[in-house]
Amino acid sequence: MNIFADFQARVAAILQTIVAAGNLPQELDLARFVVEPPRDASHGDLACNAAMVYAKEAKAHYANPRQLAVEICAHLAEDPDVQEAEVAGPGFINIRLKPAVWFKVLQDVLRDPANFGRGAPVAGSWPVNVEYVSANPTGPMHVGHGRGAVFGDALANLLAFAGYEVTREYYINDAGAQVDVLARSAFLRYREALGEDIGEIPEGLYPGDYLKPVGAALAQKYGAGLKAKPEREWLQVVRDAAIAGMMEMIRTDLATLAITHEVFFSERSLTVKDGDTDAVMKAIEDLRARGLIYEGRLPPPKGALPDDWEDREQTLFRSTQFGDDVDRPLMKSDGSYTYFASDIAYHKSKFDRGFRTLIDVWGADHGGYVKRMSAAVKAISGGAAELDVKLCQLVKLMRAGEPVKMSKRSGDFVTLREVVDEVGRDAVRFMMLFRKNDAPLEFDLAKVIEQSKDNPVFYVQYAHARTKSVIRKALSDFPGADFSAAALAHADLSLLDDEGEIGLVKLLAQYPRLVAAAAAAHEPHRVAFYLYDLASAFHSHYNRSKDLPQLRFIKENNRDLSSARLALVLSLTSVLASGLTILGVSAPDEMR
Repeated sequence: MNIFADFQARVAAILQTIVAAGNLPQELDLARFVVEPPRDASHGDLACNAAMVYAKEAKAHYANPRQLAVEICAHLAEDPDVQEAEVAGPGFINIRLKPAVWFKVLQDVLRDPANFGRGAPVAGSWPVNVEYVSANPTGPMHVGHGRGAVFGDALANLLAFAGYEVTREYYINDAGAQVDVLARSAFLRYREALGEDIGEIPEGLYPGDYLKPVGAALAQKYGAGLKAKPEREWLQVVRDAAIAGMMEMIRTDLATLAITHEVFFSERSLTVKDGDTDAVMKAIEDLRARGLIYEGRLPPPKGALPDDWEDREQTLFRSTQFGDDVDRPLMKSDGSYTYFASDIAYHKSKFDRGFRTLIDVWGADHGGYVKRMSAAVKAISGGAAELDVKLCQLVKLMRAGEPVKMSKRSGDFVTLREVVDEVGRDAVRFMMLFRKNDAPLEFDLAKVIEQSKDNPVFYVQYAHARTKSVIRKALSDFPGADFSAAALAHADLSLLDDEGEIGLVKLLAQYPRLVAAAAAAHEPHRVAFYLYDLASAFHSHYNRSKDLPQLRFIKENNRDLSSARLALVLSLTSVLASGLTILGVSAPDEMR
């Protein structure tokens, strides 16, 4: 039950009645107004801006938006679920609901606890592709990778819960110069595994210890056979082994955060085809056939020259036709493709596989790449696909307020695995989501394991554990009682009359709307914020009951009242667990 969507439909029906009376134009776009929680709870339960939104269309029959609002309120006053509807200011509508409406919310939760707030499958929608992590396979994942990984995974969970078909995808950057550097670094470790003293790792190669297992595996498989060969003969063998080893390590790192992908897409597969024209050239030729490719020169950009700029005649994509600042080169002077050309082909592959909503999760340092990629997606899809790039800002790793030193294992950064091993998966996932993705994040290893209100993950998980404790006590105090969700759905919920109890129900009622809005905006942090607010309200009410015994959830001499309050507690349990599941965080039954 989504109260806000329900009343949006009721107001839309009222507007249709006004249209039928000839006081509003035919074919009014009824998707433009909203019904939402009021900013000030004292104003009521629902706020609607319909009269303000349709002020222009209403001019012929209403002197001002307030007159239209008065008419809408007159219709709402006849609704059996509305206690009061009044006009505020120039034409906003505030609606106060009868208590029975809130009891229906609890009954809705209890009838199907696992699916409260879950969206129905979106009819006629295309599947959504969420590409995240996509770290170069050149070493272990660091904390910055972890933020993008957690964000992408939680977003995929959120979209699936909201009713979308979702594919989780990892783009393996296994082409280009960086994997050749990886191969040379691994070859050095191979020589080391054969007993050679390699000394200091030369500048420009990867210095971390993580390549030692790759070198050892090569030594075991090939013995000294690769050592005497020229680079052109061993490079591909070592490169393939190193990429495989790095991807296995990355998968293992991701598994510590319970993150998996359905698709691992290889960049090399775009150009390595058995006797067939490569996918990058096919994408270029497809754009050329539509007049979007030409041979020309680019003026030098202002400021420092980027690495991909060349003062020569070259193959260019007309990205300025699709909102970019400058046309973009697709071929280098040596005939190889630019990274952008490969990215065009990769996103065309997504489109060809049936995806129309493409979500890419990138690091903040790729912000300058967004315009050109958005232009490319518009071009290759003819405007049929939408690209949403979510940038994840940097993570500053701290311990008790002091910066954390670099890791010996990686050589120049702290690995994600080390952080998860120290503070646990739940703390990493929740705290990575307790800031908007494009806001910098300070992650303090000491604070995220504190058992206090200042530690959000503890505070939310403790709320869930506390609800479970209340239910266990009720089963102990009422031996043999049926306090299942199905049984509590039939409790006399009208006994819930304290403002704290009703306030909690109103927060629960916001969950379906929260899920739908967060999914539409691609913002899983909203779920984390909501859970913290819900936990805070529950803890506050629980603490009130310590001082006011009449508010305690369990009244040994009043089973009916206890059942009503347990219906509220069990509903809180379900919604807290549901939201934590979306975030990929556990919902413990006990915390000590």
